Amino acid sequence: MFERIITFISTWAIPFLLFIIPVVAIINKVKIYEAFVDGAKGGFEVAIKIIPFLVAILVAIGMFRASGAMDLFVTLISPVTDFIGMPAEALPAALMRPLSGGGTLGIATELMIEHGPDSFIGRLVSTFFGSTETTFYVIAVYFGAVGIKKTRHAIPAGLIGDLAGLLAALFICKIVFGN
Repeated sequence: MFERIITFISTWAIPFLLFIIPVVAIINKVKIYEAFVDGAKGGFEVAIKIIPFLVAILVAIGMFRASGAMDLFVTLISPVTDFIGMPAEALPAALMRPLSGGGTLGIATELMIEHGPDSFIGRLVSTFFGSTETTFYVIAVYFGAVGIKKTRHAIPAGLIGDLAGLLAALFICKIVFGN
């Protein structure tokens, strides 16, 4: 029953939003096209500002993976994942997620090819992807775009949120999909 409800919601969420947003805009007499163009213009200006930060974080991620540091870190942390019942194959995706959405997507794609999208690992990694954030990417790009130099508590708070998302994803996937 739970799976049918989730399937219904996920099937109709985007069509509902695509219908309701223009309706609310029309009711509030918003000039939709002009608002869209202004938003696109602002988005382009932000994109120009964040390109240097984006290049820097992508180079750092590439170096992290190419150096073998990811594999070493996976080896070091695997006793903890074994203890909580997380498949070791899913660990690289969990570790990559705070760094890069694209990197995580690449790892998830490899896992889907190897284990299948309907496997526990495939579903778990997909849930990781949706329940966590690219913390370092967001901080590098958005804080850099507005010139914030001191992140204060943003990184620890983001990583704690990521850990909570990972643990919640593991817990929910074990309940819903079993292992």
